Amino acid sequence: MAYKIGVIGDKESVLPFQLFGFDVRFSKSALSTKEILTEMTEKNYGIIYLTELEAKKIPDILAKYQEKMTPAVILIPSHRGSLGLGQKNIQDNVEKAVGQNILKPRE
Repeated sequence: MAYKIGVIGDKESVLPFQLFGFDVRFSKSALSTKEILTEMTEKNYGIIYLTELEAKKIPDILAKYQEKMTPAVILIPSHRGSLGLGQKNIQDNVEKAVGQNILKPRE
């Protein structure tokens, strides 16, 4: 079974992903993001890239998907830059897997 790859976010941030053949969906509201994310999880998407701006609008829903292996919901910065949510998410997952955050820069 082949999984699809989806991308959710504002048009300026996610439109370039069409060049790679990803299923790109535009969203500007929490409700729209939730509906698209739910649809993609039900339709065999293995990876869903989600802009940090949209993820910030739906933290409770996003938390539900972070506990599952499939689909992998990966936060990406928008065209305006990073909010640091994606990096924090990676650091949290590494800490869970290894027992400590080995990615945190030394002070």
